[in-house]
Amino acid sequence: MKTELKAKLEKIVELVNNLMVDPDIDLEYCIPEVATTSDSCDVSGVPYISVRYSENKYVERKIRLTDTYLKNSAEEVAKLVTFSIEQFKEELDSVQMS
Repeated sequence: MKTELKAKLEKIVELVNNLMVDPDIDLEYCIPEVATTSDSCDVSGVPYISVRYSENKYVERKIRLTDTYLKNSAEEVAKLVTFSIEQFKEELDSVQMS
């Protein structure tokens, strides 16, 4: 992995951890050479962040950090990831309310 990409991914992990201080959200990282906290991480594929909402641990969303995502700055990617996590949480909340 290129040093520049590795530094960007490390910054993304740091920013997401700082932005997503939510006790209801569990994050697992599958970013080889940067952060691998998932037991079932596929290190040969696209790096991703796995999100689980503690209200329903059986529902998971994987946010894949594709090349398209990574063309943006680390700050922009962190905002996109955070937005996706918030959407995921809202979707689950709306399903549970109905």
